[in-house]
Amino acid sequence: MVKYNNVTETEAKYKNVLVARFSALSDVAMTVPVVYSVCRCNPNTRFILITKSATQSLFVNKPDNLVVLGLDLKVKYHGIKGLVKLFNDLRKEYDIDAFADLHNEFHSHVFKFLCRLHRIPFKCLNKGTANKRALTRRHNKVMLPLISFRARYRELFMALGLPLEERFTSLYGKGRGDCETFSEISSPKQEGERWIGISPFAKYKGKIYPLELMEKVVAEISQWKSTRVFLFGGGDNERRLLDDWVKKYSGITSLAQKQYGFPAELSLMSYLDVMVSMDSANMHLASIVNVPVVSVWGATHPYCGFKGWKQQEVNMVQLPMVCRPCAEFGDKPCYRGDYHCLAGIPPQMILDKILTVLNIVTPDAR
Repeated sequence: MVKYNNVTETEAKYKNVLVARFSALSDVAMTVPVVYSVCRCNPNTRFILITKSATQSLFVNKPDNLVVLGLDLKVKYHGIKGLVKLFNDLRKEYDIDAFADLHNEFHSHVFKFLCRLHRIPFKCLNKGTANKRALTRRHNKVMLPLISFRARYRELFMALGLPLEERFTSLYGKGRGDCETFSEISSPKQEGERWIGISPFAKYKGKIYPLELMEKVVAEISQWKSTRVFLFGGGDNERRLLDDWVKKYSGITSLAQKQYGFPAELSLMSYLDVMVSMDSANMHLASIVNVPVVSVWGATHPYCGFKGWKQQEVNMVQLPMVCRPCAEFGDKPCYRGDYHCLAGIPPQMILDKILTVLNIVTPDAR
């Protein structure tokens, strides 16, 4: 455990750095490799990360000098007055002497104003908005890859003067999670078994591979020997669909039955041989437990900077269409009206990527 009371000014530039990242689960998951690395590179600095209550438990096996606070900004700290109270509470409790804004939106704007008043140094995230608009506009696209959001996070910490190099391999280091944590979902993985995760959903239609086509992928994999499929999703509609697949095909387990929690699901996920995911949260969750991902891209594009951590471009499934990407988040209506960027992907294209990751050369070897 880091002894903060014994830290001297010469040992650490800052004693207590406030870090903010709210927003969607995928955005928070992308911070993990960078936040864990900056903590390990600055062991005499305490980092206080504020995020949503729902994402607090995502930070399993965190460094000793990382404090994660899950906050409900809709009740206790609602509005500008609530944010001022939160800032003052954090200063009183943790003696904040620097602020790393990994979000750059309304909540953090209030914090930045308060930092100026109290002469607390801060840096805020550069989202690259102008470049993303050029990449996603309908005409005269500038098809150049933008730097990843993890690189933007790294730049921010370094701009604060904090030493940073990559010191993250997985939430479980070089190993995997404890089987006991997911015993309610599955027995431990048996020798010779292949575990494949499939996460067919995303928030917006422009990211979702047609479910009738994804079912064909599931149906084919269910016939493979010594193979188990774990379906990831949530919500009533998703649960009903996944339950239907469980009933129709063998070797299928759905995690949508209940909320098992991040410690259980991430631990199980660390045993997967491959995850099949849309450009969504589970792509990033699988990435931070060091699992290869076959990711399916439609209206969005890896060029926008949201590629999974350490994921290989060769494992990404996407069609070379001049209208792609049409949206940063997949939330805009399709220009063509048919979402061909997704509907035009044959199931075999996804299956071939899975076989490649599993190092299966011929169908007979399945």
